[in-house]
Amino acid sequence: MKRIQLAQGGGGEEMNSLIKNLFFKAFSNPILESMEDAATLHVKGPIAFTTDSFTVSPIFFNGGDIGKLAIAGTVNDLVMAGAKPLYLTCGFMIEEGFLVDDLKRIIQSMSEELAKSDVKIVAGDTKVVPKGGVDGLFINTSGVGEIVHLGISAHNLKKGHAIIVSNEIGNHGACILAKREELDLESDLKTDCASLWEPVNGLFEANIVPVAMRDATRGGLSAVLNEWAEASNVGISIYEEAIPVASEVRGMCEMLGFEPYEFANEGTMILCVHKDKVEATLDILRKFEPTKKATYIGDVTDEYPGKVVLQTPWGSHRFLEPPKGELLPRIC
Repeated sequence: MKRIQLAQGGGGEEMNSLIKNLFFKAFSNPILESMEDAATLHVKGPIAFTTDSFTVSPIFFNGGDIGKLAIAGTVNDLVMAGAKPLYLTCGFMIEEGFLVDDLKRIIQSMSEELAKSDVKIVAGDTKVVPKGGVDGLFINTSGVGEIVHLGISAHNLKKGHAIIVSNEIGNHGACILAKREELDLESDLKTDCASLWEPVNGLFEANIVPVAMRDATRGGLSAVLNEWAEASNVGISIYEEAIPVASEVRGMCEMLGFEPYEFANEGTMILCVHKDKVEATLDILRKFEPTKKATYIGDVTDEYPGKVVLQTPWGSHRFLEPPKGELLPRIC
């Protein structure tokens, strides 16, 4: 059988075969294989809980696909709350006629991404809808993690804190835009999609606990910084020249009239740390592949509360406004 059929979402023999022969093989663990209506989980302390849905178009892109994106995105939401990710649920909404080989490829990438953070899928659901009901494949995930450090929050920023970005910004948004619009880039620009538990755990093991953390997904760097400035009623001063932006992303933005600061990321986080922890934080982050380009980019101030100020290389400054409208639909 080369394509998904409606019968494979009907709850009968065909559906059981799909689940056991495809999903169970990739996501094998005793909790999932018990096939109960609800998973029984054991967590020692306070938990973080998150949910998300993924509708990215196209489904496959340079450096990832919708499956890798679903796992990394959910893992990172937990990690940004100071939690070790433990368990995920996963719901698949599959369009009738979807290629089985493509589904296998997506599930394999999910399995590989799960292993990077030692996370288990413990419950799931599969729906097959008539052709045209969804665009190929949508994935819904929820995640549970055990909080390692309580109190990491956007409300904690104070004058004297420093801002760090863990990677180049905008790579995911630019990658999706290039693929969707069939832009012929003379480069190998890839999504930054990655799970961030390992580098964050590296900070925790070194007794470095960020004041705030956020993965800069939709709305990018600009959205995160403006949310923090408003939540803590502080000013944030960013040095434009210090922000790492790939030349391909910068060129695309100049050509199309976009700001790289608003482009989405899927494996890049913004951190606020105490100023005396900047060098130690950078040293640790740069040991890990997803965060090897970590850079100090600015400071928290008491000027212009609730605003983000971009200091230009020419000595002038301007407000970095929050994104407006939908820059690029179905980015994740």
